[in-house]
Amino acid sequence: MELLGNLGSELWAVLGTIARAIPYLVGYVLLVLATLLIWTATKRLLRPRHDYTSLKTVTFGDESAVSSSGVASVVSVVLIFVLWAAFTGSQLLPRMLHAPGPFTGTGSFTYTITTPSGETDDAIVQVLVHPVGATATAPQVDLGDGIAKNDSTTIAAYRTQLLRVDENDEMGRAEDTFITAVNGQPIAAGIAVDVDFGRVAMSERGTLNIIPATGLQMEPIWLPAPETVWARMGEIATTGYRNSTLAEHLGYSLFRVIVGFALGALVGIPLGYAMGLSNWFRGWFDPIVEFMRPVPPLALIPLVIIWAGIGETGKIILLFLAALWIMAIAARSGVSGVRISKVHAAYSLGASKWQIMRHVIVPNSLPEIFTGARVAMGVCWGTVVAAELVAAEKGVGMMIMVASQFQSTDIVLMGIILIGVIGFGIDMLIRWAERLLVPWKGKG
Repeated sequence: MELLGNLGSELWAVLGTIARAIPYLVGYVLLVLATLLIWTATKRLLRPRHDYTSLKTVTFGDESAVSSSGVASVVSVVLIFVLWAAFTGSQLLPRMLHAPGPFTGTGSFTYTITTPSGETDDAIVQVLVHPVGATATAPQVDLGDGIAKNDSTTIAAYRTQLLRVDENDEMGRAEDTFITAVNGQPIAAGIAVDVDFGRVAMSERGTLNIIPATGLQMEPIWLPAPETVWARMGEIATTGYRNSTLAEHLGYSLFRVIVGFALGALVGIPLGYAMGLSNWFRGWFDPIVEFMRPVPPLALIPLVIIWAGIGETGKIILLFLAALWIMAIAARSGVSGVRISKVHAAYSLGASKWQIMRHVIVPNSLPEIFTGARVAMGVCWGTVVAAELVAAEKGVGMMIMVASQFQSTDIVLMGIILIGVIGFGIDMLIRWAERLLVPWKGKG
């Protein structure tokens, strides 16, 4: 029952987080639709279409009529960076485009105490909310003449603070005198009262919890601004990180990924061809491949460490296993997807088995292999972060993990962006090679 209760509370917290994120997701979707409508209307006004696609009577569902819009790609990337800058208070955007930030400045609220005899008295608490990382001194206040004494405190933005305001009162908890109202509104344990700078809640022990408004901007420790990440990238590129430059970190990770992927493709493609062409090989290896395919590479880390140690060999073996099964399945699917009519046509023209393999099976299976290569490369980039967790002195994954332990979010984001950019570049390179080597793809 306790486990179910904990799961229920955690599920409720997750649902609450999702509910808070829904307005942002809806806003993003509306922005995407708005840009689509604006671009479509502008394109129709400025450049009426008279190409082959515009003459088609049926375009919906026709793959040949759909191609990636360069304008949409540019707008998408720019919009992401604009939203990132807006919700971090970036100096790259004018203030009018910033999301509401956290409250900073001076605020106050009045609390009321009630004595056992029913007598009440009010006092004022001055609150100075200062930016994170700055130092501030609590405002000087006159204590007053009543039982309740005025007080003051300082709080960093995005933070909360429990304040025992009754510590300097003439009567407090020891005399059964408790706080009963804030700004004239009744308050009790678990109840919060809105004030001009945020909220004031009461804990279970009767202590006031001062909660300044956080706004919609993210705290830098959770999401730094784009210029902060860029500045850190320039710093690491010149001075390095953990005794290695950024180029060395990227070079080691790229080397591990390429070698692991190449070995996986070198073994996986022939294995996939054998499984697609031979009943015996299909029966022998299919259970192994289908068993290993859903096993995440991260689950193999302990075994790889035991078998191959913590050096480069173990990391490359892990990446090899990440690519092996994907490439084997891609090659097997490519062979199985060859139209039998083409094979029969080649036989009828007197082709040998080797000629059918060379001129029919291999060319028709290459599109599937290239697709598998793109997937395998993405998985390898995702796995290298985990592979570099183990005794790695250089690598982007090591840099991300070490930075996360010290809450250096700017380095974490920098590493994620670099991995994404390099992975995208490799994917574009594979697509270019596919267009160059497989020009017949999609042409029957």
